[in-house]
Amino acid sequence: MNAVIKVGGKQYYVTEGSEIFVEKLDVVAGDVVSFDQVLMLDTKVGSPYLTNVTVEGEVIKNGKQKKIRVYKYKSKDRSNRRTHGHRQPYTKIKITKING
Repeated sequence: MNAVIKVGGKQYYVTEGSEIFVEKLDVVAGDVVSFDQVLMLDTKVGSPYLTNVTVEGEVIKNGKQKKIRVYKYKSKDRSNRRTHGHRQPYTKIKITKING
């Protein structure tokens, strides 16, 4: 089964067994989370959400992404490398079941 869910203001296309990175949730590794904001399931489309449909997943880990390495070039200048940006926190979730 395929579904489109809404988590943290973003939409994710998921299937059973897929792993997704979402905005950081207040959970610990090993917890089971349930998403009830399902926008689409196979060919059924909600307006805006489908009723009686949930997507369950297991939290694998919480973490932060790597900093972005940015190269800026200035002619006749020796410095051209800089670490830039912030580290976005995330939660990695493995989708275990789609009920619908």
